[in-house]
Amino acid sequence: MLDELGKYKEKDHFFYQPNEALAMACNAPNDKSGVYVVYALKNGKIELIYIGRSGKKEANGKISIRTAGLGGIKDRIVNGHQFGKTPRYLSWPRQMKIEKIEALDVYWYITHGPEYCDCPDKIEKSLLRKHLDIYGRLPRWNKEI
Repeated sequence: MLDELGKYKEKDHFFYQPNEALAMACNAPNDKSGVYVVYALKNGKIELIYIGRSGKKEANGKISIRTAGLGGIKDRIVNGHQFGKTPRYLSWPRQMKIEKIEALDVYWYITHGPEYCDCPDKIEKSLLRKHLDIYGRLPRWNKEI
């Protein structure tokens, strides 16, 4: 399902546990945009629970990059709102405790560079549609496409 992300050369992942500072655990760049995929690790099982993005294509064809807060995709992961109007650095550890999730494995992919300029918004929507087609539902932390 995530095969289309294989072409991106600038990518990585990090593990996050609810007792850590998300900003310290997150190794995503603060000067680029892209998509990220979140897996929950619980009782020896792995489940894709969220697909997100930072950035969209501007009218001039360039990809927008967040400049507020930490900046870039890192800022979106750490300070983006989820589970209400709460930033993720607060909402993720709380939700992980509620769901008894031991850790998150967050993979991020930069979707623009010298070889390509792919819109993170379009890629996120494509991945969400594929998940919906395969599993009959969105990842459980996603609310809509």
